[in-house]
Amino acid sequence: MAGRFLLDTHLVVDIATRSGFETIPVRVRRILEDPDAELLLSVASEAEVAIQSRIGKLQLTRSEFATVCASASILSYPLRRHHADRLFDLPMHHSDPFDRLIISTALADDLPVISRDKQFRKYKDLRVIWQ
Repeated sequence: MAGRFLLDTHLVVDIATRSGFETIPVRVRRILEDPDAELLLSVASEAEVAIQSRIGKLQLTRSEFATVCASASILSYPLRRHHADRLFDLPMHHSDPFDRLIISTALADDLPVISRDKQFRKYKDLRVIWQ
């Protein structure tokens, strides 16, 4: 299933802190294991992990996070002005600012998002992959 996919933060955290791929649906595992799939992680997700680690909500060091991303060939995806601009029109289905940035990025760049978050499905035109 080649293509470009924006990953929700929880996916990288799940891989890093749980039993790896075992808790992830088969469809998602196939995408993650596909060498032709481009796996992207928003800089917003990187900031979220850093903040949650710093305040003690997440036990994941900078080097562990970097190792998980490198071993899974997950690329950092930059935030751009048009991603932030898309936030002006985004409905308030979700209050988490990091998730809102992920959603606006996916919509602005027409990227499917891999996420288990059911709130994501409320956004018109957002392609969400999980089950």
